[in-house]
Amino acid sequence: MRLLLDHTGTYAPGTVLSADQVADLYAPEARRWLRVNFVSTIDGAATGSDQRSGSINTDADQVVFALLRRLSDIVVVGAGTVRAEGYPSLQADDPRAPRLVVVSHSGEVPQSVCGGPEGSVLFVTRENADPRNLERSRELLGPDFVLTAGRESVDLLAMRHMLEDKGFRQILCEGGPALFGSMLDAGVVDELALTWSPRLVAGSHKSILSGTPRDVAMTPLLLLEEGGSVLGRWRINP
Repeated sequence: MRLLLDHTGTYAPGTVLSADQVADLYAPEARRWLRVNFVSTIDGAATGSDQRSGSINTDADQVVFALLRRLSDIVVVGAGTVRAEGYPSLQADDPRAPRLVVVSHSGEVPQSVCGGPEGSVLFVTRENADPRNLERSRELLGPDFVLTAGRESVDLLAMRHMLEDKGFRQILCEGGPALFGSMLDAGVVDELALTWSPRLVAGSHKSILSGTPRDVAMTPLLLLEEGGSVLGRWRINP
């Protein structure tokens, strides 16, 4: 990958980086870190014509996608995105993969994540979720792996503290747009990692962020380019 911007000044712009150098540049800024990762087209679509992000992925994005997972203790995804993207348990095929955390307002666990080893998926919902959904989720995942944070809605700050207390201090969120917006509102996001895929799709597509209007200032930390894809790290300003 070719370096465009490095806020640390370690490498000069234009430097072609090795895999190890790219990994160093994506290292978290602190021991406790919550990073959100998305891919987007140039015209702002977070999905392609099939309504999935996979159809706008590029080879460079896949490299960073896998790297960010390796740098993380746990991966957090909203239940709607799990269903739309068909997420499995990350440890179903690779026991070295991080655990998956599914966040749900309804308390209904998506079926696609239920095939992994016991404890490979944590399910976080609210106390006032439908009791029938909670009971079924506990049956599918085990009662120790269904957690509640907040009463009327999922308290994302409490969830972050809960995960950190369990030793999951490097947290990666892979969406979706609604969960990202709620995390920004809760003030729990430290960084956005974003890949711009070199294509235009037009039509009606979700962007990487949904919800109420907001104005969040960010500082660029890193920009890379490979094969037309531009990959960046953006610090969320406090």
